[in-house]
Amino acid sequence: MKTGRIATLAVTQGTDFEDFQRGRASNRREHGTLMAQAPAPSLRDLLAEGDLARALVAAGEALTRNPADADAGFVAAVALAEAGRVSDALKAIGAVVRAVPGNAEYLAQHARILLMARREGEALVAAHAAVSAEPSDPLVLDTVGCVFARLGAHDEALPLFEHAVAAEPEVIEFRFNLASTLGFFGRVSDAATQYEAIIARDPAHGRAHLGLAGLKRKASPEGVTRIEASLPQAADPLEQVRLHYAAAAALEDLREHDRAFAHLAQGNAIHRARLGYQFADDEVIFDAIRSAFAGPLPLQADSTIEDAPLFIVGLPRTGTTLVDRIVSSHHAVTSAGELQAMPLAAKQLAQTSSRMVLDPETIGALSGASAQVLGELYLGRARQNAGAQSALFTDKFPLNFLYIGWILQAFPNAKVLCLRRGAMDSVWSNYKHLFAIESPYYRWSYDLMDTARYVLLFQRLMAFWRQRFPGRIHEVTYEWLVADQEANTRKMLAHCGLEWDAACLDFQNNTAAVSTPSAQQVREPINARAVGRWRAYEAHLGEVMAFFTANGIPLD
Repeated sequence: MKTGRIATLAVTQGTDFEDFQRGRASNRREHGTLMAQAPAPSLRDLLAEGDLARALVAAGEALTRNPADADAGFVAAVALAEAGRVSDALKAIGAVVRAVPGNAEYLAQHARILLMARREGEALVAAHAAVSAEPSDPLVLDTVGCVFARLGAHDEALPLFEHAVAAEPEVIEFRFNLASTLGFFGRVSDAATQYEAIIARDPAHGRAHLGLAGLKRKASPEGVTRIEASLPQAADPLEQVRLHYAAAAALEDLREHDRAFAHLAQGNAIHRARLGYQFADDEVIFDAIRSAFAGPLPLQADSTIEDAPLFIVGLPRTGTTLVDRIVSSHHAVTSAGELQAMPLAAKQLAQTSSRMVLDPETIGALSGASAQVLGELYLGRARQNAGAQSALFTDKFPLNFLYIGWILQAFPNAKVLCLRRGAMDSVWSNYKHLFAIESPYYRWSYDLMDTARYVLLFQRLMAFWRQRFPGRIHEVTYEWLVADQEANTRKMLAHCGLEWDAACLDFQNNTAAVSTPSAQQVREPINARAVGRWRAYEAHLGEVMAFFTANGIPLD
């Protein structure tokens, strides 16, 4: 079933990395449950076939005949979750795990559904309970591994993925999750082996080709030929998108820039066409933020929270991972990665029914709300992440730059580091990167002019925040950082109230997992290779250059 698994959710990606694969059906029935009779053989089959309506009906009939039929309750819970009825699914799976304690499969699904409900702390407890039940079923191992991965506990996820692949090496989804996690730990050769095994079974597997590209190994013309040959075999448009991006990455490495641009243009056009995105939707959000903070601060000035998280913000692909790696190499700091805790806490506090996490309605509803409550809601979510258990942690969700005003009200002691990078490099680095496919945050990045307009919105909002909160935000210029790492690192640490720690200069020795697209770059010493990379594509970027020039924005 496509239910034994979770996706790596970026309220997503953006969690800023590609989705974990969804898994397969489990038709196994060996559970040792309290069932008075065997479950109807068709229940799991219906679930495996994706026939949720019939699975729910059949499970309901089985439960009517025997309310103690735990496996029918399990099928009902999973079907409800897949149908988007998460609250009902939680009730159903909760009844199952209470009736049949210690069943690893049931506990694994309990953890997954809790995660879908954004009850991360309880999901972590359930995942640990599932591991304690000593599962051997590879699907269960993989499911629990995905829960740990989503919660940033990649060290706990890795052995589960390894065991799942060892048990069922033919299952592509298991191999993909293992490959992704190996890459997070910088185990490039091992990750490549897993990706190659996937491609051997499925030559048009776009995720695997893109994963290989993300390992930053030296590209070859033969590798490009292999990708281009697989494009006609990819029936799924999203797989075509991934293949175009993978080809572009390899061609850029080979310095075949015109061919690389052609692949990016094709991939982005396919993806953008399915999004139905309008740039005006983002413009109104930026306008609403400025309006909310133009007068008296919108939240109640009631926060007495002493915690001081370190927020690393900025446009994606502008050095946020690098700065996070540098700062979290300090002995007093840990990294929680890219959390969506602030967007979700603000949405929870606003209690708006709109589908978007941030929109004018939600911004307006926050007016008069408690800064203390917002901070508490944020910490309640953030502390459930494995990297946020220390007294001082970084949250490097880039688009928290939208929330700076609320952050500084909720956390009087918070420190904000904001990345700045040349406008053209900012456009190019975003345009050439495929964010998590279903993420709602980065829809502007699939068109060059939308990306340029978004960069301008960002720069204007940051100018507003600087004026509104003088001295509270330390801006880090990427080009200056790579030119003089020590001087700029000292400034960052001083802003964060941290004493000097030479380990920050050797961030590449930090062994913690990195689950962003920069995972391999930050395992190298600092370098300036990415500065001015856009100039190789200058022939294709004339309209963007003219736009920035007309708006008084320097290109570099």
